[in-house]
Amino acid sequence: MENADHRPDGPYGPDRPDRPDRQDRPDRSDRPGLKALAEDARKLIGAGPRALLGIAGPPGAGKSTLAKALVAEVGADAAYLPLDGFHLSHAQLERLGLTSRKGSEPSFDVLGYVALLRRVLEETAHDVYVPDYDRTLHEPVAARHLVAPTARLVVTEGNYLACDLPGWREARALTAECWYVEAPAETRRNRLVERQLTGGRSPLEARAWVAGNDTPNGELVETSRTRCDRIVSTIGMDMFNYPQ
Repeated sequence: MENADHRPDGPYGPDRPDRPDRQDRPDRSDRPGLKALAEDARKLIGAGPRALLGIAGPPGAGKSTLAKALVAEVGADAAYLPLDGFHLSHAQLERLGLTSRKGSEPSFDVLGYVALLRRVLEETAHDVYVPDYDRTLHEPVAARHLVAPTARLVVTEGNYLACDLPGWREARALTAECWYVEAPAETRRNRLVERQLTGGRSPLEARAWVAGNDTPNGELVETSRTRCDRIVSTIGMDMFNYPQ
């Protein structure tokens, strides 16, 4: 598995004085378990009040599962911030003609996402509320998650976090590191079809949605792989035994 060590400059980027030297980091080509990944995530906190760990990757790779498991493993020092809370509402998707491309890059409020990332880095003395996406309502919902003052590591995950596109570049630059999560295409496809079946689509509709929407979305995300600091495979990882 190859390493990717490129990252853009930014106020929380490689020039940060408390950032560990890359030569001191563990080998990034292995496939560590959850505890080892959580320990590496803890090291990002450094001397500052709070750090952001970004997790990018294509749909169905296991980003949210890994992010939640990392937060659970780190404990009270960590909080979860999903990009999915910045899905545009169905009303806005209709207005923009994007109902058939829900989950695509333009169907997210990237500027709102960047604003919240900045808030959690700058506003560390009080609670910051975080939205999420409800797969029963099929709509974003406000204040599902909380970044408490005790949280020194915020794990944020989303498909497009590392993409070299307006808005997403700004989000990427705010992260101390960004890890790319990958899984075999067939595994991702099976997970995505199951997700659509759970959401109420028929088997035929589920497969068509994945082929026509999730697959092209994933192809865009795959172009961001080399912009990430680390490649993580979720296959066989013990995170799937964690309570979600």
